[in-house]
Amino acid sequence: MATYASIKYDMNLSSNATGAGGMTLLSTQTASSSATISFTSGLDSTYKEYIFKFYNIHPGTDGTRFTFQGDTGTNTNYNQTITSSFFYAQQGESDDPLLAYGTGQDQAQATGFQDLSLSIDSDGNDSNCSGYLHIFDPSNTTFVKHFIGLTQIVGNGYYSYSNYSGGYFNTTTALTRFQFKMHSGNIDSGTIKLYGVS
Repeated sequence: MATYASIKYDMNLSSNATGAGGMTLLSTQTASSSATISFTSGLDSTYKEYIFKFYNIHPGTDGTRFTFQGDTGTNTNYNQTITSSFFYAQQGESDDPLLAYGTGQDQAQATGFQDLSLSIDSDGNDSNCSGYLHIFDPSNTTFVKHFIGLTQIVGNGYYSYSNYSGGYFNTTTALTRFQFKMHSGNIDSGTIKLYGVS
């Protein structure tokens, strides 16, 4: 029986191997009491998939959510039409497991910023949000643009929440920029990296 170790070390998954794509770091931005973090370049037809990675996103306001939106061309309204779903798994420090749908975090042909998390605590330096967001083929001009995201947060009195979001931008126009912000208040600190996937 093959093991992970034998597969990992016995196969030559070079960048030229079929199905073995690599990730190229395109941009890094670090928040410092930032109202928004915007990525306005590097999102083009070079790659079919882009990944944003979030590291220790800490809000300046207690109990707020981490969100994102996209836009086309040189537009900066960040109000594209989104249909999405959202669910989360919860575990408390004293053991309160839960799996639930986030009825306040989804959109149905709406133009607001899409939630990537439930509310994050900011009253402790150990409370933050980390995770990733995949954007699929944003330069395609035939199909709508899909996304999936996963974040891990501490919130609501030191519960662990794994937040799952997914949906699509209902536009066939190329998406060329993305913006991240808290639902209220600033991003006190944290880093976001943008990768292209070949």
